[in-house]
Amino acid sequence: MAAGTDLTPSSYIAHHLTNLRVTFGEGGFWTLNVDTIVMGWLMGIIGIGTFWLVARTATRGVPGRFQGFIELIVEFVDNTIKDVFPGSRKFLAPLALTIFVWVFMMNAMDLVPIDWVAMIMHGLGFSAWKAVPTTDINTTFGMSWSVFFLVIFFSFKAKGVGGYLHELFTAPFGSNPILWIPNLVLNIVELLAKPISLGMRLFGNMYAGELVFMLLGLLASVAALTIGGLAAGAASLVLTWAWAVFHILIILLQAFIFMVLAAVYIAMAHEHH
Repeated sequence: MAAGTDLTPSSYIAHHLTNLRVTFGEGGFWTLNVDTIVMGWLMGIIGIGTFWLVARTATRGVPGRFQGFIELIVEFVDNTIKDVFPGSRKFLAPLALTIFVWVFMMNAMDLVPIDWVAMIMHGLGFSAWKAVPTTDINTTFGMSWSVFFLVIFFSFKAKGVGGYLHELFTAPFGSNPILWIPNLVLNIVELLAKPISLGMRLFGNMYAGELVFMLLGLLASVAALTIGGLAAGAASLVLTWAWAVFHILIILLQAFIFMVLAAVYIAMAHEHH
């Protein structure tokens, strides 16, 4: 265990799930998870910066392998958005590409052994450091509520203030004044369910994946020059490798799901009822 061999299993897990926090003022309301912010920005700069550099150095004709790989991702995202939204994709396609790349980059940090991160950051003088921003609910909810505000914005833009308010009070049960309140309550519940489910889905999957890696790390901690210790060490190695391979699919799938649902919600905002 990187944080010290005297840690118990519960304290080991708690330590790795602790953010590096900075609190301003009294009461702890203004608290920043510094590690989440730094890692989120770093992954965004690396991910989107890579695409920008490839676009700047792109060549005509037969592209190189890396350029071809980037073009494949861009084309894949564009075709996905084309199936979701038949209108102009000038805003939605770049947004979807940004979401997919950024979420994938943040998720991918879960493949870096947490004990390596702990050793490096402790060596630099930091008491705690979570390397996976999407295991922080503030990150996933921040993104999901950003999508929510985009949904509201495009709803007003596509239908006008009067049209959207009329829809809130008259859909789906009809325009009878008796049904205005049930319609409004149902629509508000539906609106709020979108960002909550979007943020919780990503957070829950990544948080659970990180916990599995921690449990496998605890299994390795009992490895010793005994039959049971050698068996525990071998099991930890094999299971960690297998889980990492499977987790790659989870990382990709969660980034894809978050991108598609965000695009679907924004596309639904343009629909008239």
